[in-house]
Amino acid sequence: MDASQFQNMLIGIAIAGFALMEFASRRYQTTVQATANDTKLDLLVFISVVAISQPLAILVTQTIGQNWFAQWQGVWADWPWWAMFGVLLLGDDLTQYLWHRASHSPLLWPLHRAHHSAQYMSVRMTFRNNFFYYLMMPGLWIAGVLLFLGFGGWVYALYLTIKITIILGAHCAWRWDEPLYKIKALHPVMWVVERTISTPATHWAHHALTNKDGIGNYTGNFGNMLFLWDVIFGTAHITRKYPEHIGLMDDRIHGQEHWAQQMFYPVIHSKRADSALRFGGTIYDENKQ
Repeated sequence: MDASQFQNMLIGIAIAGFALMEFASRRYQTTVQATANDTKLDLLVFISVVAISQPLAILVTQTIGQNWFAQWQGVWADWPWWAMFGVLLLGDDLTQYLWHRASHSPLLWPLHRAHHSAQYMSVRMTFRNNFFYYLMMPGLWIAGVLLFLGFGGWVYALYLTIKITIILGAHCAWRWDEPLYKIKALHPVMWVVERTISTPATHWAHHALTNKDGIGNYTGNFGNMLFLWDVIFGTAHITRKYPEHIGLMDDRIHGQEHWAQQMFYPVIHSKRADSALRFGGTIYDENKQ
């Protein structure tokens, strides 16, 4: 079994494990009211990331590198694993934090809106986004370049497995951090954990329907694997509480956008005049209502 196969196996186990806990805790049955529209979007985006976006980024960077920069192939292969891991944190996770933060701007919001249109949290919607959101994600392309430069397959496999596991846990309907906050002896440990990695409490706040309850923070808490970026750049909001409602207010007012419009904008546009998924449309802002 090579590094890529081992990585995929571990990620598959993580997905299955979190999904099992969602059902065993009955969090899925009681909190996830997904429509057929949601199911199509969740499933098709996941397939597109696994089958198209990530493989394409690696294929293109490898092809360009071999054809134009062959003398650089593998030049960093002798780096120690910890140095490779550190560069991946900067080249992939930090850039994803910055990309995620930029995607909450009016220009890029339509490419990220799909991730927030789910009115539930679950492992099933972890990768839910616009198709072009992933194709344009800097971290995927930087990772491809780093692999070309010699970053070991096993180092990248370990890094990606840890990252995906943390991200899955942050989106999971089963809130794994909730019982840990209630154990007084763990308070110092959880203080460090919640400022280092994304947890359900901090990431659910990012998916909140509103910021007005003092818990929601959809204008911050952008970290994917490391929440530390939010702490460093001043976008962190930590309450150890969970928002009552998830999703987008304009969808609650007007109804869901069609899955194809959410996934393939700007190729396919919404028919709603006030939608962010059409040229000239408006983005709902609760502060202006």
